[in-house]
Amino acid sequence: MSRNLGEDHAILADAWAGRVLDRMQDVMGPLPARPRLGPPAMRVIETVDMGDVSRRKVVFDPEPGDSAPAYIVAPKGVVRGAAGVLCLHQTNEVGKGEPVGLGGNPDLRYGLELARRGCVTLAPDYPNFGEYAFDPYANGYASATMKGIFNHMRAVDLLQSLPEVDPDRIGCIGHSLGGHNTIFLGAFDTRVKVMVSSCGFTSFGRYKGGDLAGWSHAGYMPRIARLYGCDPARMPFDFADVIASLAPRAFFTNSPLRDDNFDASGVRECIEAATPAYEALGAGERLAAVYPDAGHDFPRDVRERAYAFIEAAIPASPRL
Repeated sequence: MSRNLGEDHAILADAWAGRVLDRMQDVMGPLPARPRLGPPAMRVIETVDMGDVSRRKVVFDPEPGDSAPAYIVAPKGVVRGAAGVLCLHQTNEVGKGEPVGLGGNPDLRYGLELARRGCVTLAPDYPNFGEYAFDPYANGYASATMKGIFNHMRAVDLLQSLPEVDPDRIGCIGHSLGGHNTIFLGAFDTRVKVMVSSCGFTSFGRYKGGDLAGWSHAGYMPRIARLYGCDPARMPFDFADVIASLAPRAFFTNSPLRDDNFDASGVRECIEAATPAYEALGAGERLAAVYPDAGHDFPRDVRERAYAFIEAAIPASPRL
């Protein structure tokens, strides 16, 4: 598969991105239809006053028979026109709680920090994390990854329905599990104008010496083992393809040099391969990569750069 768009114009870029989605669905299974569902129903479980922001614990219904827990954090005084940011968690027991300040790592409280900068943030649980028990395979999905994509698209529906959110200013940020789910969501949902992936990917060939078993368990994409033998050379897509398909929308990656999950050299390869797609569409400045001397983490100085990147793409509105 071509790893860049060269001089292709926007129409060809859209067609190429469509082929990337087709190949992703070969691995993840088909994306279910969504428009017939309308905005998801939401129930508020509790509201916590945190001084400068409020935190609501909610449950929303991605599809009939399914209820997903989430947190919404909003700055005080914002009643309309705020940017909305979906905040996706890493692999841990607390799930959605970590981005909003309820986990143990202060470097991963991006949902809380962005709310304090004026955004309305929404942090949902990924299937079978936090408080969310759901069997995607018993409900017709070919992967947990695709169920996650569908739920995250429904979370965007929910964000857009909130009266305090400007539906045209939607972003997504995530670390590790949340980092690659941010990329996957962005590929399928063009309403997401800016994406920040922290420690979220490397080229398949650079992942664990080319052994993709870690991507093939029930929490991800079992077809990687069943159809493609966990072999990067047999995969229909790679992350370079997916990132190139995001152009011209804004994409930022935090990819530390000492990340033991996602090799930074493979990230560089993906960014270099995706750069021509961005440049061909006149959006070279919307593709950014930072390689701090750190482990599998999201250091404060890098988070500040990521937040500034988000705000450049979808500025937070003044408080009213």
